[in-house]
Amino acid sequence: MSEQTNAEQVTDYDPNPIYLDDVEAPDDEVEGLNIDLEDESSDEDLERSWFFIHCYSGYEKKVEHALRQRVENMGVQDQIYDVLIPTEDEIEVKDGKRRTVEKRVFPGYVMVQISWKWDENEQRDRMPDIAWSTVRNTPGVVGFVGADTEAKPPIQATPLRAEEIKRIMDRMDSEDTVVKVDYKVGERVRIVGGPFNDFPGTVASLDSGREKVRVMVDFFGRETAVSLSFMEVERM
Repeated sequence: MSEQTNAEQVTDYDPNPIYLDDVEAPDDEVEGLNIDLEDESSDEDLERSWFFIHCYSGYEKKVEHALRQRVENMGVQDQIYDVLIPTEDEIEVKDGKRRTVEKRVFPGYVMVQISWKWDENEQRDRMPDIAWSTVRNTPGVVGFVGADTEAKPPIQATPLRAEEIKRIMDRMDSEDTVVKVDYKVGERVRIVGGPFNDFPGTVASLDSGREKVRVMVDFFGRETAVSLSFMEVERM
């Protein structure tokens, strides 16, 4: 029996359907299903792989929570091990105020770790059909990244390579914080601090690492470059 036929049969079995509108995304971070994210390899890890699933943008948290519920309801914790939304901290400087926000690294995508084992019949690695259908039929999930239904046999999904996983995890664990301001090079701004307070000017350059902005101001008829902190400048 082909993989597509098996998948279709399993897809029809959903004793506990979950609807996205009924899911309330938790405010707090949700614990993993049954693993941690430490970069420690084991024999068991060789039968697990991370995959990207595409979901509706802005619904990542709801999809994550709905998928965790479905994994528990379907009893497939031994096939779907964890769900992860890659995020990083970003400092926003706006109207002279500074705040730290959590930003999604890949908006519209969620990572899922699923069983990925050698299939003797198809002579290739693949995930169990029930795991595939549990994820694919979660409300808000558009599909697996790398899937190819026209391949013979169909390709369920393409797992992330080890170096890709490491790069994502390193980015999440990095202590380097991205600083974002609401003005850009070439834009007119107003200085709100220091000796040039209330002077208008034009942004010449931005240095996120040092949180410095270089502004060109008209000082007694001469254009002068002024170096300021991000907090000393605001949009006009």
